[in-house]
Amino acid sequence: MKILSDILYQVRIKKVVGSTNVAVEHLSMDSRLVRPFSVFIAVRGTQVDGHQYINQAIEAGAVAIVAENLPDDLPKSIVGVQVQDSSEALGWMASNFYDNPSKRIKLIGITGTNGKTTTTTLLFQLFRFLGKKVGLLSTVVNKINNKEIPSTHTTPNAIELNALLHEMLDQGCTHCFMEVSSHAIHQHRVTGAHFSGAVFTNITHDHLDYHKTFNHYIKAKKGLFDMLPNGSFALVNNDNLHAESMIHDTKGKKRSFGLKTMADYKAKVLESSFGGLQMMIDGQEFFTPIIGGFNASNLLAVYAVGIELGIDKIELLTGMSTLQAVNGRFQHFRTESGITAVVDYAHTPDALENVLKTIADIRSGNEQVITVVGCGGDRDATKRPIMAQIASDGSDRTVITSDNPRTEDPDAIIKDMEAGLDPVQLKKNISISSRKEAIKLACTLAAKDDIILIAGKGHETYQDIMGVKQPFDDFQIVKETLKTLNK
Repeated sequence: MKILSDILYQVRIKKVVGSTNVAVEHLSMDSRLVRPFSVFIAVRGTQVDGHQYINQAIEAGAVAIVAENLPDDLPKSIVGVQVQDSSEALGWMASNFYDNPSKRIKLIGITGTNGKTTTTTLLFQLFRFLGKKVGLLSTVVNKINNKEIPSTHTTPNAIELNALLHEMLDQGCTHCFMEVSSHAIHQHRVTGAHFSGAVFTNITHDHLDYHKTFNHYIKAKKGLFDMLPNGSFALVNNDNLHAESMIHDTKGKKRSFGLKTMADYKAKVLESSFGGLQMMIDGQEFFTPIIGGFNASNLLAVYAVGIELGIDKIELLTGMSTLQAVNGRFQHFRTESGITAVVDYAHTPDALENVLKTIADIRSGNEQVITVVGCGGDRDATKRPIMAQIASDGSDRTVITSDNPRTEDPDAIIKDMEAGLDPVQLKKNISISSRKEAIKLACTLAAKDDIILIAGKGHETYQDIMGVKQPFDDFQIVKETLKTLNK
């Protein structure tokens, strides 16, 4: 049981109707989850405005309403709190309600266009290897030590976030590694969170359907570093042009890592193969089974975080040599006949280019690279022709197909992608709207020693078509198809 006035600490309040000296047992931003002694926070979402459900929340037993606009006919028995921004208020209220769990755990936030999931997951693996009790909040899954909790968003809403952090503390966790999306920062899902450190992996073309301009996208990412407290660290990838702007106003200790530029933490790839990476980090050579030059940057970030958190260098590198690749991130297998299939989440131009570059660095040159690629519906359409062009430039054959079309026509998305191909590129491309048939075709085209890349969905085990998530697993489909073809 909490007192409303206590959980309103730090909230920008414009007006209060009634007394905030009222007991509350529950916070909700969803009127369907309201119960007696709940506080309902009316948040304006991208699809739904919570202000429309204030009456339903009151009928369900809410004792208080927090909103940007309070109804004129608010019952006298209900406390009304008018705030400047409901989303921001929710962040502070959730933190206070759960006794500010982020101040009692070392919370490390990782943001960037690419590399967030890999970096957070590798950090979780590493600290578990080192004997720590650890939490993970990622696109793929949330974890509290060995317990898995399904993940619905890259970053949970403020109530879920603080509830998970509170549970981590109950389970003895000392650290939590968390993906922080630009949407989450902009929507105040991490407002009120106390980060011990933050990592910037990179920023490239993505999410302009939401942020509208690249500058707005950069500003959203920068928000994580702007909120860092004194005593934290701000670690950025100096190989990215926007690294310096990320930490311009931060209170955190500025640190950098890089493969190509001057940085506090340096690394070099000595050898790259389908077996893994031989690297030199901070003057020490080590091997990891994780594949891809782009992962060298993620591994260096992991190393830098470990050092910033006080882990011994040799102990850190020993642990890093045991790390395993994340599902759907350059996940691959080789058939008995010598065909290599790679499944990767690459759904941005930069990520796709990095994966194809890794394949180019590994291949002998005598084999074909066959790439299956699509673009998601109801998302940034400007990257579609770029994705097709990158796929064609890095492949001998391309198959353009659907990804998660959502509410868009898959064939219309494919046409947008084809617009990026010149006549020569179009000749080596085949377009098939059925993703399953596209994967089957790529398998049919492949011969001994060829490499099939299936890009875009990675770890996802569904395909979103008109709001229905149908079972679909790229890795299982390519594996079963090649087995059926005896290739």
